Amino acid sequence: MKRSYYCGEVTAAKVGETVTLMGWVHRRRDHGGLIFVDLRDREGIVQVLFGPEHGADAYENAKRVRPEYVVAVTGQVRRRPPGTENVHLKTGEVEVPVTHAVIYNEARTPVFPLDEERPVSEELRLTYRYLDLRRPLLQGNLRIRHRTYQVVRAFFDRHGFIEVETPVLTRATPEGARDYLVPARIYPGHFFALPQSPQLFKQLLMVAGLDRYFQVVKCFRDEDLRADRQPEFTQIDVEMSFVDREDVLALMEELIALLFREVKGVTLDRPFPRLPYHEAVARYGLDHPDIRFDMFLVDISDVCQGTTFRPFADALAGGGQVKGIKVKGKAEAFSRKVIDELIEFVKGFGAKGLTPFRMTRKGLESPVAKFFDPGALQGVIRRFELEEGDLVLAIGDSPRGVAETLGRLRVKLGHELGLVEETLIRPVWITDFPLVEYSEEEKRYVAVHHPFTAPQEEDRGKPPGEMRANAYDLVINGQEVGGGSIRNHNLQDQQKMFDVLGFTPEEAREQFGFLLDALEFGAPPHGGIAFGFDRLIMLLTGAESIRDVIAFPKTQRAQCLMTGAPAAVDPRQLKELRLKPDVS
Repeated sequence: MKRSYYCGEVTAAKVGETVTLMGWVHRRRDHGGLIFVDLRDREGIVQVLFGPEHGADAYENAKRVRPEYVVAVTGQVRRRPPGTENVHLKTGEVEVPVTHAVIYNEARTPVFPLDEERPVSEELRLTYRYLDLRRPLLQGNLRIRHRTYQVVRAFFDRHGFIEVETPVLTRATPEGARDYLVPARIYPGHFFALPQSPQLFKQLLMVAGLDRYFQVVKCFRDEDLRADRQPEFTQIDVEMSFVDREDVLALMEELIALLFREVKGVTLDRPFPRLPYHEAVARYGLDHPDIRFDMFLVDISDVCQGTTFRPFADALAGGGQVKGIKVKGKAEAFSRKVIDELIEFVKGFGAKGLTPFRMTRKGLESPVAKFFDPGALQGVIRRFELEEGDLVLAIGDSPRGVAETLGRLRVKLGHELGLVEETLIRPVWITDFPLVEYSEEEKRYVAVHHPFTAPQEEDRGKPPGEMRANAYDLVINGQEVGGGSIRNHNLQDQQKMFDVLGFTPEEAREQFGFLLDALEFGAPPHGGIAFGFDRLIMLLTGAESIRDVIAFPKTQRAQCLMTGAPAAVDPRQLKELRLKPDVS
């Protein structure tokens, strides 16, 4: 038997045609003398029916079939009797009476139902991922992923880019997340690293004169995981020569707008808005803000000067801030129980507490109002432009602590209160990041992006902590989906950056000598960007977890429940590698 169509292609246009279909039994209904089967493949579901008058042998086979049996059937397409159509299926007008049938394989009863309506634990789904992937929702996500690949590759080809594969076995990097290491058998005590990104290789391709490079590439980072992170992930990697920031942003906006138009059917307004880093953090609390709704952070540090409320007073005395967010019209709706739950939420980000102020008919009320003079309370009212029924939630902490905590709280309330229009797509470029920041833990400056980012031209010569990076991140609906920069393209600038980061000349030469050598052979001005492909697919599909857009993902503990990886290996392999595991 040879398949003539996929199940989902058998529409009313095929009425009268004899077809052969192959797939899995999705549902089976025995009506006594007639057996109805919903036959499923990757393109959809079609109803087939078995009866003695259509094909006696086929009917006998149908008595044996159960859900998830793999079968092939042949029959002539006909319209369903009036009143029995299924308007929810594109094949719902037709059915196929089966004249011949073959059972290719029987199947155990699935360990969980494969319809979309019933919830299944993620652990069970990932353990039997091949069953989970039979579900139309996940198959649809992978089809969108496939479609996105094609659009990306066609776009870059059309714009003169060359796709180049860069090495997977490379050298460990001292900056950024932890590397996954691969022992080198023939060089005992030496290791390859799996790439966190192709950053250095794509810069070297610019030195080599390739001019425009892209790659859809697998990368690896041994870091703590969240819903939007995986130990191995895919990114769209891009580098361009003889460009400035505006060239990169304009072309990448064109790519993103094309993806959302072609794959999701959404037209994005261009140019995308831009927010300087410090403004994003000041207004939204995060450098990856969700700009689909208002509710901005408001600084009341000056208003709170002189308060005897210890959490605020101590924060201000230590160089910190007091900021809050206004929750309009929710003064009465947020009970003490709700406030207590929010306090527990912010404690998860290191905050010591959360202070409510309610605007009532009598004025501004708060459990801590007695610690503020009337002028300070009036100042809060004016600063937030409060009306009766409004609620303010305030925090005193370090500037970073205040921003992070209120930023996370803002996002939580935005979704819970229905302030976010979930179907809206709002991209924003974040620019003007600090070039470096001082690490108290390491007692030195560290790169905010990476050590190869160039400073902005007007900031050259300033103290390191005052220089802005010639860098940019693309954020969509609060998700950082891409980031890049203009690079240091001459030896002197790159050496200055290594000096700022505390590298000795010997350390810089040991770890990045090949790059320093390359810069001496005529490197063009260049810059680029990398997009998190998996995060883009999340946005294009509306998936809640990155694991729902990857065929075989890891858990949040970086495990593959299906294969049991990571796993112990044969001691003979370890002996070959001259390794002794320390599991203490």
